[in-house]
Amino acid sequence: MDFDLILNELSLRNPAPNKQIAQQRMSELIKTIKAVKAQGVKVSLRTKENFHTTILAPNYPLRSWLNDADQVERVFIKTLATKAPFSTDIPNLYIQDIENNTSLSEFRYQGEVAIGLGIAYVINTIAISLLSEECWDSSYIELEFRWLDQDQEMIDELVDIIHASRSSHIREHAVLIEKIQERIYQEVRDGVQLWNRREELFPNLEFCEVVKKQLEDIRIRQVELQPVVNILFELQKGCKNWNSGYFNLDGYPIEESGESKPTLDKYSKERTFYCPDRKERLFERHVKLKFCNWRIHFFPKEPGKVIIGYIGRHLPTVKYKT
Repeated sequence: MDFDLILNELSLRNPAPNKQIAQQRMSELIKTIKAVKAQGVKVSLRTKENFHTTILAPNYPLRSWLNDADQVERVFIKTLATKAPFSTDIPNLYIQDIENNTSLSEFRYQGEVAIGLGIAYVINTIAISLLSEECWDSSYIELEFRWLDQDQEMIDELVDIIHASRSSHIREHAVLIEKIQERIYQEVRDGVQLWNRREELFPNLEFCEVVKKQLEDIRIRQVELQPVVNILFELQKGCKNWNSGYFNLDGYPIEESGESKPTLDKYSKERTFYCPDRKERLFERHVKLKFCNWRIHFFPKEPGKVIIGYIGRHLPTVKYKT
């Protein structure tokens, strides 16, 4: 599943006075989206239905900007997963009602209907804006939320929308992005999907081929699934933050240990795995799944890269054969 960013359509209402400023605005928007991607998530941008007809400046539509943009920005926009209308692939009729203005609730910003900002609030994600007005230069936006309660009384309240129009705003939301990312990880349904999405979910982890079968044997609702996902998530975070020296997992909510010398003397072969770079390595370090007899063996290859060699039941030791 992608990390959804919702484009605030109100930020497109005021075109730039000239092409140069329009290009600057688009460059800042791209930097903002890239700042989210830099958190290690796959980003999807949800927009209004006619996004590609947006007028960025007089006689300068978005399509013209694509022709003028440098290759890096042009390729980035073209390869970005863009979904229009907003509600594409969201199995929530309430979202569709907001977008189609048929809902019994309504979101407004400074008196103007705000569909994108409202949807961002409902699905608890980040709304992003083109930096076209000073009011969008904020990491949070206050929105007017009006809705009918069960007694058919109209309720008015103010709500805060998570928002960004600069890459610096994304840095303020780092903890929140991590929480949303955890929610995405929790929606993995089985080991087959976990294997197929490994590069998307764990870009800093490499997986030995033997792990494929181990993961694919994990079925829907199998009790080990979510703990495995959670530990891989923590290893991914630790690996992403590993810049030099020893791969230290202190401070992460996982229980890691190595093997004793007697165990390695007797069972090193069982802990030696063929890696993606065609080398065999001894995977001594491992993480325990506390509630069951499973282990995840890993090998810190280099800063920013860890290899996963084994996921499954406790390997034999001199004390325990299995």
